Amino acid sequence: MGASIDAAHTGGHTPVLYQRVLHALKPKAGGRYIDGTIGAGGHAAGILEASSPDGQVLGLDLDPAALTIARDRLASFSGRVHLRHGSYVNIAAFLASLGWQAIDGLLLDLGVSSMQLSDAARGFSFRLEGPLDMRFDPTQATTAADLVNNLSERELADLIARYGEEPRARKVARAIVNARPFTTTRELSEVVARAAGRGRKRIHPATRTFQALRIDVNDELEALKAGLSQAVDLLNPGGRIVVIAFHSLEDRQVKRFFRQESLECICPPRQPVCTCAHRARLRVITRRPIRPQEAEVQGNPRARSARLRVAERL
Repeated sequence: MGASIDAAHTGGHTPVLYQRVLHALKPKAGGRYIDGTIGAGGHAAGILEASSPDGQVLGLDLDPAALTIARDRLASFSGRVHLRHGSYVNIAAFLASLGWQAIDGLLLDLGVSSMQLSDAARGFSFRLEGPLDMRFDPTQATTAADLVNNLSERELADLIARYGEEPRARKVARAIVNARPFTTTRELSEVVARAAGRGRKRIHPATRTFQALRIDVNDELEALKAGLSQAVDLLNPGGRIVVIAFHSLEDRQVKRFFRQESLECICPPRQPVCTCAHRARLRVITRRPIRPQEAEVQGNPRARSARLRVAERL
């Protein structure tokens, strides 16, 4: 996978952990792969190139705008790429619609993309003025504005603590309730920043709250759980799951899932006889997550918090 692939198929921007993803996924000729969060199509282009001449990719995304960009970027692979609007929660159904019985690999690049963050109208960024939206799929009903304007103080505090790991969640929730209604990201960001204050880490004080709202709006952790479970059932022996997470909640969930599916027994440790009938289905390839090198972080600041984990179907 050389520089020519990067330049030709990623629009001048190399996706996060691009080479590491291709090395981990090991695309091969004739293989069938799912990019469950295809975004702008950068990783998918590399998979298609590496699986030439007849490897295929099913690309999914909840964001219609991302699919439009990916369709243009991957036009040269016509006949080998299949793009669908939807979530990796439904990968079994998407495979059935293509007549695929199994796959050789699944890639999930989780979280919000750079192009979504940079579009003020999507409402993901606390730095840009825009509507309080945060939906990956603009056709779904619930927005971030619905949450901050309608949840009780206790519900907001629990949400911010659970999905944002914000130590001042109750103070933030109280400030939100006292200042609402909100219509824009800037309004919310300013109120949250005053309530949360500056922590020890060099992150914006609204980061955790915005993360929590986005995760809840898009039901991200439940989707991840469902997608991983289906993927194991659909993988061919030797097929791999490759996941890039950007915060500890996602990464811990992937780590726990991979570990559980690599065990022969999941009964309580003190139980004398196994009754779970569980059998190992995965081999964990990455005991510790792969992190980006400093050079990549300098070229792409979004890569800073990326953590890549890999498991292989037994």
